[in-house]
Amino acid sequence: MNHDNVRVSVKGVMPTANGCAVFLGHDDKTFVIYVDHAVGNAIQMTLAGVKKERPLTHDLIGHLLLGLGAQLEHIVINDVSGGTFFARILLRMENELGKKIVEVDARPSDSIVLALQLGRPLFVARKVLDAVEDMTEILERVLKQQADEAKKSPPESGEDKAAADGEEEGK
Repeated sequence: MNHDNVRVSVKGVMPTANGCAVFLGHDDKTFVIYVDHAVGNAIQMTLAGVKKERPLTHDLIGHLLLGLGAQLEHIVINDVSGGTFFARILLRMENELGKKIVEVDARPSDSIVLALQLGRPLFVARKVLDAVEDMTEILERVLKQQADEAKKSPPESGEDKAAADGEEEGK
């Protein structure tokens, strides 16, 4: 393992006007990558363990890797330029001819979904981590605000929801 890479995890996924903000980090620093709604939704569904009726694109890729005998070792967010992040997926393939490590260029968002779905580690290059702004305080503030809002608005009971739906239909 390259010692210039730092293991990170997904700390949060928040909707934005143009997609989703994916917060990644470790104990000392958190940074954000902006992704489109579809991939942000795929990350959220994977984190929540949502079972899908039909395979989505990332599920298909995971099934293809399995069928080809390739295992995703880990992903690395290896570069950032002008706010655009770059990633590599590292695959290990082993057969009767020998072992092979294959590195594939990929969008970080797709790489994150695959790593989460397959239970594999996420890394970020130290140079990327050093270059990005620390968003730890912002994430903590947003999570606190969400928790406070959840406390203020209790979930609707079935009767309350039915009454509200009836009121909406009468308008």
